[in-house]
Amino acid sequence: MNSLSRSKKKRAEYIHQRLEKSFPETPIPLDHKDPYTLLIAVLLSAQCTDVRVNKITPKLFKKADSPQKMIKLKVKEIEDIIRPCGLSPRKSKAIWELSNILINDHNGEVPADIDELEKLPGVGHKTASVVMSQAFGEPMFPVDTHIHRLAQIWGLTNGKNVTQTEKDLKALFPKESWNKLHLQIIFYGREYCQARGCDGMRCDLCQEMYPKRKTVKAYRKP
Repeated sequence: MNSLSRSKKKRAEYIHQRLEKSFPETPIPLDHKDPYTLLIAVLLSAQCTDVRVNKITPKLFKKADSPQKMIKLKVKEIEDIIRPCGLSPRKSKAIWELSNILINDHNGEVPADIDELEKLPGVGHKTASVVMSQAFGEPMFPVDTHIHRLAQIWGLTNGKNVTQTEKDLKALFPKESWNKLHLQIIFYGREYCQARGCDGMRCDLCQEMYPKRKTVKAYRKP
């Protein structure tokens, strides 16, 4: 395995093979029924767990599961429902405003265009990438905190920022693998290589790729 610690490309290939075996199926973590409900769920997931979002969205979508229904609610009504997700004043305002924009500028539909998605209130590059990947099947590599951290620990990027991490990962892995692989890395991080549970030397993948690593692997937070 020592050759893995020396070759970034070999590490990438090995990681891909291992994750395919560990997570052959990659169900989308956020419950949704269409691009709009996925967009709202991803927006709510900022600084909030998917588990909590999945507990809150049924209550929200029971009242409003489309842009047309959402703008009939007051921002305060949305805020009261989504409060457990955190940042509720900002998120509720963004949800109402983006719903209004979808109606006025996109015929009430979520655009399958990453540039148009990023123009929407509360929708950054990562959120837009998730929607493009999971709702429309476009090859994307959304980078969340798990991916940003693991990519550094596994020596796949220098981790200057999430933009650089995304660029480095796209260069290392086949384009057709991106949509599935970004979820596989997230699943692996949550189950085996959590920030408090692995310091670059404890989980199986870290040990297999860096058997001689003796010190904690530092990483830059996004």
